[in-house]
Amino acid sequence: MGDEVDAVLAQWRVERPDVDASPVAVLGRVTRLARLVERELRDFLARFGLEPGEFEVLTALRRAGGAHGLTAGAFRNSALVTAGAITNRIDRMAAKELVRRVPDGTDRRVVRVRLTDTGRALVDALLAEHMARYARLLEPLDQATREVVADALRVLLERCE
Repeated sequence: MGDEVDAVLAQWRVERPDVDASPVAVLGRVTRLARLVERELRDFLARFGLEPGEFEVLTALRRAGGAHGLTAGAFRNSALVTAGAITNRIDRMAAKELVRRVPDGTDRRVVRVRLTDTGRALVDALLAEHMARYARLLEPLDQATREVVADALRVLLERCE
């Protein structure tokens, strides 16, 4: 029994045996898995009128805790998107009354983004179900295997980033 990536590798062995296609065994699966997880997340969040990028902002603000909020630059660094994309995302979320912009207390040039009470309640309501859905996706792997996979992916990400 194999998956689609095994089929791709078999095709390359026939069509181009001179090329080492073995990286596809890992990276092809990572790519396919990322797409499937993203689809799962989109479907889940659509029920609440959210996009994955908006959920990313909500969870980043919630993890940051406190009343200080985060700057748009902090989101840009973690989300790997442009300043314009972050601005648009925050604009949409402010219109939904999930976040608000507030001037920084010490530097007038800096604007911070904070969760509203509505935004905090939403992210708190979604978080447990979101994590449970992710846990279900990982059920085929025991804890030791999950740790090995997580460590291996960390090494790859450190190399690529």
